[in-house]
Amino acid sequence: MTEMTQLLIRLFIKDENTEDKNVRLKYGILAGCVGIFANLLLTIIKIITGMLTGAISITADAMNNLSDALSSIVTLVGFRMSGKPADSEHPFGHGRIEYLTGFVVSVAIIAIALNLLKTSAVQIMTGTVPYVNRYTAVILSAAILVKAWLSGFYYHISRMISSPAMRASGRDSLMDCLTTGVSLVSVLCLLVTGINIDALAGFLVSFVVLWSGITAARETLEPVIGKAPDPELVDQIRAAALQNEAVINVHDIYVHEYGPGTRIVSMHVEMSSALSLIEAHKHIHHIETELRRSRLADQVTIHVDPVDFNDPERTKEMELTETVLYNISPELSMHDFMIIPGKEGKRTIAFDVVVPYSSSLNDQDLTEKILRALPKDPDTEYEIEIDRGDYRTVSGSRFPVL
Repeated sequence: MTEMTQLLIRLFIKDENTEDKNVRLKYGILAGCVGIFANLLLTIIKIITGMLTGAISITADAMNNLSDALSSIVTLVGFRMSGKPADSEHPFGHGRIEYLTGFVVSVAIIAIALNLLKTSAVQIMTGTVPYVNRYTAVILSAAILVKAWLSGFYYHISRMISSPAMRASGRDSLMDCLTTGVSLVSVLCLLVTGINIDALAGFLVSFVVLWSGITAARETLEPVIGKAPDPELVDQIRAAALQNEAVINVHDIYVHEYGPGTRIVSMHVEMSSALSLIEAHKHIHHIETELRRSRLADQVTIHVDPVDFNDPERTKEMELTETVLYNISPELSMHDFMIIPGKEGKRTIAFDVVVPYSSSLNDQDLTEKILRALPKDPDTEYEIEIDRGDYRTVSGSRFPVL
């Protein structure tokens, strides 16, 4: 099976650079065409078999394959549309269309599961017994092998081009092996024992298919809604930034996915205030280049937070504020601590407080609680921003992931 997959790839795709959008498009087109051909072939064979045997489960399974062929067409169209270059109305490209096509495939899986439930219920009520023979079992066995290969083919493509749509199609084909397997088991049981179990077995498998469809729908919709980035990816981005000798700390890492191949990253890095603007820019440029070179990001925006370690006033106020936050909750942390001088001896102390998503603390109540605990000084005003995020440990240090 693997050899067949590799043969198709060698015949129709010459370039192996899957990071290239045009190459990804070719993989998507190949997968779509193979899926359409295989599912239409299985549809024709099963419809003929269902008509000759009178087996409702086989006819329903044929409709299942027909819906898969339609899903392959949708996936093929989705890949072509997602491969369109960026334009004035879509400056980040059309990559997210691929997520939507994956969702359409997921809906097809759910529809199949509901249809299986209905078909099984009808069989239970009517007690219909199909007319089958050993050739029926051979045909269904061959169909399972074809679907198993197609599932492996889709999963192989999905791993090569990181495609949720291909992954959804692979899961769909795997579920088809189960649905066709139900028909096969019922045929064998009927041939060997004379007992018809097709309806009951189909009823159980339909719930498995339904769960698969719901899972696939969630996985393809989450990137569109705004799913949190992979923690491992965030750790890699932070580690890459911390490798620069001028970076003291990293926070406020945001990752925006606009489809495979279009990842936009922004972050804040803390650097010594003693660096000149030109020096700081040099280090930032190096970090951005490294992130793009390592393919952790396609576009990068970095904000510099200057830190003055030689300011005793800042050190004193920062340690006091950290103590206040810890006494309120050990979960709290902060960054962007600044003392901004004002007129006539007045000053503003500004900082961001990081609160885990799991915390039950209300933003307004927390701000008021912090202000009550901080020292009262008529010449000092506080500006507090509440950031919701999670903590992650990197190289023994604790940093917020936002």
